[in-house]
Amino acid sequence: MTSPLLLGPVLRHVDETSAAIWVETARAGTVVVRLDADGREWSAPTFAVHEHHFALVEVTGLAPGTHSAYEVVFDGTPVWPAPHDPTPPSSLRTLDRSQASRIAFGSCRTSVPHDAEHHRTHGVDALRTFGMDAAGQKVRDGLAHLPDLVLLLGDQVYADETSDEMREFIESRRSLDEPPGPELRDFEEYAHLYLIAWSDPWLRWLLSCLPSLMIFDDHDVRDDWNTSAQWRVDMEATSWWHGRIVAALASYWVYQHLGNLSVDERAQDEIWRELQRRQAGASGEVDLTEVLDAFAERVDQEPDTYRWSYARDLGDARLVVIDSRAARVLEPGQRSMLDGPEMDWLDQQLRGDCRHLFIGTSLPFLLPPGLHHVEAWNEAMVDGAWGRAVARLGERLRVEVDLEHWGAFNESFRQVCRMVAEVVRGERGTPPASIVFLSGDVHHSYMSEVEDPWRSEAGSDVGRPEQERTGTRVMQFVCSPIRNPLPRAMRTVLALLTHGVASPVGALAARSARVPDAPWSWRNLAGPWYDNNLAVLQLTDDQMEVSWSTGEVHDGQHDQPRLEQVARIDLDVPPPEQEHHIARTALRRRHRLRGRFTGRRGGRRVRGAGAD
Repeated sequence: MTSPLLLGPVLRHVDETSAAIWVETARAGTVVVRLDADGREWSAPTFAVHEHHFALVEVTGLAPGTHSAYEVVFDGTPVWPAPHDPTPPSSLRTLDRSQASRIAFGSCRTSVPHDAEHHRTHGVDALRTFGMDAAGQKVRDGLAHLPDLVLLLGDQVYADETSDEMREFIESRRSLDEPPGPELRDFEEYAHLYLIAWSDPWLRWLLSCLPSLMIFDDHDVRDDWNTSAQWRVDMEATSWWHGRIVAALASYWVYQHLGNLSVDERAQDEIWRELQRRQAGASGEVDLTEVLDAFAERVDQEPDTYRWSYARDLGDARLVVIDSRAARVLEPGQRSMLDGPEMDWLDQQLRGDCRHLFIGTSLPFLLPPGLHHVEAWNEAMVDGAWGRAVARLGERLRVEVDLEHWGAFNESFRQVCRMVAEVVRGERGTPPASIVFLSGDVHHSYMSEVEDPWRSEAGSDVGRPEQERTGTRVMQFVCSPIRNPLPRAMRTVLALLTHGVASPVGALAARSARVPDAPWSWRNLAGPWYDNNLAVLQLTDDQMEVSWSTGEVHDGQHDQPRLEQVARIDLDVPPPEQEHHIARTALRRRHRLRGRFTGRRGGRRVRGAGAD
């Protein structure tokens, strides 16, 4: 008999005393989550959106640092774990603030079959392979080896680059000759795309045990989403864009954003409040279709009326996740990665008084310096540095070459640099040991570090005297793709642009447009790696370990890929008693990778001590 549980359970926001468990079901009903440890139960009725049925069960009153296996019951019938499922029982584990944090992260995952043909074209799915490996470890070691959460930094689904399976579904509903062709058009097609993306048994098991947080990027909606004002004009002139953006944001709220929220935050969310109000007086399932569609239409046109960004406390670490897509200001001359309310919110979130501060942004904050300069130069072109004709050319380049990262919103980049510099200088509480940007998007992985993070402006040396400067490290770890590798020819082009012509040409072009020098200088410390990857960041008292792992097929066993490490970097992070009064010589030394480095060069695996 077919299970009424279509998707899930997906374990979403988890803190010390609560957990959110999300499901999609085949029909209306009541979903119950029951803990094996003590038999306690929590329940929620389903709600409908475009004839699809969802529930989010808030599991509350838990003790910190505890874990228990759980089952899901639908209308009195156990539906998870599924009968004869080869995966171990699903468990949830609450946070323990006394323990160091461990975060997995990555972005860009296409949803195609896991067979020889698609391994050849798309590579092995790193997230699914991580799940297979984690399931084996759980049998041996329980949940202790799992990270505290996985942060999925955009492009969980590709609405504009659809698979054969997705195109077959679209064609069963409408002609592919009708706009937008093989791209997604409405909520029904988004629902089917999520079904394809999240239904693999190994991935499904992993997401039932590993808490997940998410944020969108462009392909969740469409390539180059909100790149420029002209892009918006072109899209809004089509016959299909309105339906696409409404479906994209409505489905994102249901499938991704709702589970990002804590119990208290959900209680303040306008759609969740309306759902609770309607359910309180309803005799049957509440239908949110009209409410959610109207909401999606409004927040697309008035993005300052809703916030997709969020922040989390993770033991002695703090995670701030930024919406760098929907909250953009696109008018030339006033361009900003974040609108006013969003920038003010970020300003409030970037604080010290934590051991580590993590900033999640789907787009890398620190591109290779040459590319950063090219994007800043292009922004000056579009703003009319050389007249209207050149501005129109710059607009086309901006869209065609994806010149839309933080460097292409130069004032926003400088504002965030100033905020972070104030955290480093101790002007926003006790400086953390590290401030780390976590990013994806660019289809290769790398690590970079800021050399002078205490500076607020280019050329300045604002702050305390040398002997009183903090030892805060400001770094960026990028992990992309989870499953969508660049073609080899594109890797060569990217390498040339990243490490070759872009650096001198970009700097010269930026100066020619009188673009102010960047407040910071930074450099690449490791990478790039082009494998499909999932990264894991592990904190200890005085070290930070970050590793990138990929799936590899051995002996033609495409159904059983193995998780293998692409790179591992151990970084010294001063313990609390050593974070202050660090001399200039120590500041110079800390920019080395210390400990062991494992990586790949020229297709072969290498080991060695960290180097400058």
